[in-house]
Amino acid sequence: MTYSSSLPGLRHLWVERLLERHAGTLTELVDGLGSPLHLVCPQVFHANVEAFQHSFTQAQVRGSVLFAKKANKANCFIQACAQCAIGVDVASVGELQKALAGGVAGTDIGVSGPRKSDQLLGLGLSHQCLLAVDSLEELLRIQQLALSLRQRARLLLRYCPSSQAHSRFGLNPRECDQALVFCRQHAANLDLQGFSFHLGGYDTAQRAQVASHLVDLCRASELDNCRTVNLGGGFAVRYVDPAQWQAFLAEDCAERYHNDKGFAGFYPYGALRAGAEALDDILATPVSPGLSLAQKVIEHGVRLIIEPGRALLDQAGISVFRVQGVKDRTASDGYAQVTVQGSSFNLSEQWFNSEFLPDPLLLPASPRPRSPFVACIGGATCLESDMLTWRKVAFDYPIQAGDLLIYLNTAGYQMDSNESPFHEAPLPHKVVLELRNPHLRWKLDSLA
Repeated sequence: MTYSSSLPGLRHLWVERLLERHAGTLTELVDGLGSPLHLVCPQVFHANVEAFQHSFTQAQVRGSVLFAKKANKANCFIQACAQCAIGVDVASVGELQKALAGGVAGTDIGVSGPRKSDQLLGLGLSHQCLLAVDSLEELLRIQQLALSLRQRARLLLRYCPSSQAHSRFGLNPRECDQALVFCRQHAANLDLQGFSFHLGGYDTAQRAQVASHLVDLCRASELDNCRTVNLGGGFAVRYVDPAQWQAFLAEDCAERYHNDKGFAGFYPYGALRAGAEALDDILATPVSPGLSLAQKVIEHGVRLIIEPGRALLDQAGISVFRVQGVKDRTASDGYAQVTVQGSSFNLSEQWFNSEFLPDPLLLPASPRPRSPFVACIGGATCLESDMLTWRKVAFDYPIQAGDLLIYLNTAGYQMDSNESPFHEAPLPHKVVLELRNPHLRWKLDSLA
């Protein structure tokens, strides 16, 4: 018995135009550059940045946007940050070097992550980046480095809320108090500008309450420059229609998947409030009687920082795979097993033992009669677990070798987080697209 279901991904206008007007060019790009191929569109990134900035403006809040670099390695998005005059959040020497080389000023770069190396801290200090302190030991090292480099370190203390008590990141309340005392004692070398935090999940009310508490800590710090609260990321992306998403969850069962694969949970692909809408909700959340978070930060002269990664990349990229072969077991199993040139390392949800659920699109290489065809999608490696799509997806046409399968909205954490040259396979190219009706312009991603 076959149990297939439909979960069509939302499509941005640039994807619609690409498929309607430039399908031949898309095929030529895969012919020339290989499969899989990641296509990225910085124009969409710009629009997402503007949406977040608009939320701050509408709420009359001083707010800054930092792009969480780990969400995608493409250089074009760093260049877009420089063009949009926003910052970047980095957590490695390589990411910091890429941000600087892409034209982002050091003062617009935040450095986060646990137990940062002396090299990363030294480079961050030299370029006056905003350093998020993860531990008391790290704070001491920063003070000593700042003294030796004759720099004054710009700092945020990463606060670990009680709801995240078992997290390996950040300072608990007692450690925060100790860090504040240390910063006051060493104010000549340490410029404490505020606090940061990061919460798992997408609870906007919880984020607002923690931010409110950190506003109170800023006020109690007795330090003039301590007027910044960094909310981190956690702005959901809407990949599919919310109603279809709820219907999918209500009927989900192991029979939907190849080999009755089970999953503990999924990303909230049908989020009701996503992207800048979630920021609107955070700012409007009441944090005390008659006072929203936005009103509180305005009243106390506090600046907010956010670090979206996935949300700034919403609809800014797609991934294209060429079909390598089809094992049609429809008669015996009720569905076919499709193998593509590429692997699940090119779609990173497997990292979380989960599934990238939006339906892939089929672009046939040749005309054929319309006929329902149910299939799961596997990679070309020698691993039983190498499945891009465990779910049995219903396509409108039979899939054949040479066809293209297109995964939508993969720029955020999907297309390169798990890159690997396993089996000596080359890493996929990224192609930067610009659509100017009726023309399509493309180039390989680079810093040039």
